[in-house]
Amino acid sequence: MTTLYRLIHAEKVNYPIVLLCRVLHVTRSSYYAWREGEAARRERQAADDALAHEITVLHIASRKTYGVPRIHAELRRLGHRVNLQRIARVMRERDIRGATRRKHRSLTRPDAKAKPAPDLIGRDFHAERPGTRLVGDITYLPTAEGWLYLACWLDLATREIVGYAMADHHRAELVVDALDMAHGRGGLEPGCVVHSDRGSEYTSAQFRDRIRELGLRQSCGRTG
Repeated sequence: MTTLYRLIHAEKVNYPIVLLCRVLHVTRSSYYAWREGEAARRERQAADDALAHEITVLHIASRKTYGVPRIHAELRRLGHRVNLQRIARVMRERDIRGATRRKHRSLTRPDAKAKPAPDLIGRDFHAERPGTRLVGDITYLPTAEGWLYLACWLDLATREIVGYAMADHHRAELVVDALDMAHGRGGLEPGCVVHSDRGSEYTSAQFRDRIRELGLRQSCGRTG
């Protein structure tokens, strides 16, 4: 019936509503009830889209490990009063899933010889001001020409990707290139915390030297 209601709504500028309802065998009262509820439906959809954005940011910041309960706890800590069932529905509709015990391909290859930087984030994935805390990650994308690797830096205050780079490898220069973009367009403050896992790309001398040159602070969480 929704399709018929939308057809009537689209064609009412060309034909009388009475005629459209009669031809399509729809009662006018049902059409008017649907039209009055359309604004509410759009408002709910916009609210769900905004919630999905917040959930996606928290999911990425947790290295895609958080499921419904932990996403719910993080949202409550940030001041969002959302019930568990709604979060579960939004995550299910957008196929956002927490970590499972199934084996998966990980890009994190810790360098046994490198001493990791201290963890300055401590699982606290929020920031008061833009340009003070970034979290980074690398993911891989299948293409017709083979695997491509995407490195991103996300600002925890604005929830926006401020730097990214893509290549057919995930060596240290990939994350350095992404960080250079973040520094150039993200308005990073001196001493901004740059947080990542302990992968060899992030513990490399090249990456550490670049952080030092830019006047930032490195932070490393546990191995993903």
